[in-house]
Amino acid sequence: MEPTLESISDYDTLKGDKKKTVWMVIIIGLLIGVGYTIAYKVFTPKDAIPVKEAFVTQPFGSHEIPVK
Repeated sequence: MEPTLESISDYDTLKGDKKKTVWMVIIIGLLIGVGYTIAYKVFTPKDAIPVKEAFVTQPFGSHEIPVK
């Protein structure tokens, strides 16, 4: 028998350890995002040499096989 929404005791509210776990996951996710943003700003080279070459992709089937 599958549980119904009415039979689940904490369907409408989160209390106790579950509420703490949800908040901990949210806070850890935010801290990881902040850490990534700070690392990206600090470790991105500002004096990088720009490269003007671009990778060109060709449509499928349009490339040729070289003949020897």
